[in-house]
Amino acid sequence: MAEEARASQPQSTGEESPDGSPTKAFIPLENNPEVMTTLVHSLGLSPRLAFHDVFSIDDPDLLAFVPRPAYALLLVFPCSETYERFRREEDAEREAYDGSGPGEPVVWYKQTIKNACGLIGLLHGVSNGEAADFIRMRLTYTHTEPSTDLSQLLASAVPLRPTERADLLYNSPSLESAHQSAAVLGDTAAPAADEKVDLHYVCFVKSKADGHLWELDGRRKGPLDRGALGPEDDVLGEKALEMGVRGFLRREEEGGGGELRFSLIVLSPSLE
Repeated sequence: MAEEARASQPQSTGEESPDGSPTKAFIPLENNPEVMTTLVHSLGLSPRLAFHDVFSIDDPDLLAFVPRPAYALLLVFPCSETYERFRREEDAEREAYDGSGPGEPVVWYKQTIKNACGLIGLLHGVSNGEAADFIRMRLTYTHTEPSTDLSQLLASAVPLRPTERADLLYNSPSLESAHQSAAVLGDTAAPAADEKVDLHYVCFVKSKADGHLWELDGRRKGPLDRGALGPEDDVLGEKALEMGVRGFLRREEEGGGGELRFSLIVLSPSLE
């Protein structure tokens, strides 16, 4: 199932820079757990978590190799006509999300950087659910305070509304530097930042606030609530797969889009 491939949004996704000038572009991030893990660790995620390939969601023996619990699931896929039609139809009647603050069920990031859907997917994965508890902080005698790039970014992002939150990511030199360093790693040659690549990332997380499965995609109008999970369910459990990934696969199969290519990467406990 897992492919070693560069994954990014196509050029026609409508990313805009905060000031309306030509949008910033990043080198597409390779769909590679080692690259992803290197990036989030460099930003400040605890080494107790790491990304892993999911080679099958149907074979229990292969699924047993994945460390659990699974905190975030990244689905990587080509942007087919079936998917684009579904995305437009589902978003048509929805208002643009405008939430902010600690009361949000999830932290959602709007994408305004071209070819950064991999980075946005990773940020969605580490900013939400139990995974956010593994962001490293600095302990003082009386309290903890942000000390890593990731902890500072999340602390700054939570109070902001989506547009200002997107500006924060767009203008973050530490985020751009970390992404640049990770993007040249991996098993395939890094393409140019403005190269057109047809793969896209979507992240599924379980919210600590409401226990629901949320689909997070910077291209959409906001976060998507896919339904309630039980206390024992993680994002790689059968209930979450049925509400998320399997529904996606069924739509693609029914849409007759030809070869079904997708990969799954999970954020879960490290093997080291």
